[in-house]
Amino acid sequence: MADGRVDFELVSPEALLLSEEVEMVVVPGDEGDFGVLPGHAPMISTIRAGVIHVFAGGSVQKRIFVAGGFAEVTPERCTVLAEEAMVVGEIDRDAVEQELKDLSEDADDAADETEREISRARLQVARAKLKAIEEPLYQ
Repeated sequence: MADGRVDFELVSPEALLLSEEVEMVVVPGDEGDFGVLPGHAPMISTIRAGVIHVFAGGSVQKRIFVAGGFAEVTPERCTVLAEEAMVVGEIDRDAVEQELKDLSEDADDAADETEREISRARLQVARAKLKAIEEPLYQ
């Protein structure tokens, strides 16, 4: 780890998606977004569907959508284990809007409460994808 930088790793079930030294990373924790800088207190957190912002050169260099997962933070490193991850710029708005429509119908037509809850959870992820496209939180 270089001075003033933190090692950041983003891992999905399929692969290691990103491994680099960064100035800061902002993670969408279940209790709210949290920023990780060098020297951060150790912690483990669940993460909600949202955008990870990777900072370098004083600004956001990468915006990566995650559908949820876990983050482990040490003073030197931040590791995110994501259920699903994709670069925000690669999200297809039309596909997400169709997914929202389909999932809404699935929730309305669910045969039981379990199916309805699964559809609602998927709806939350789809809404978070659309929000990621529409609202770049940090510049």
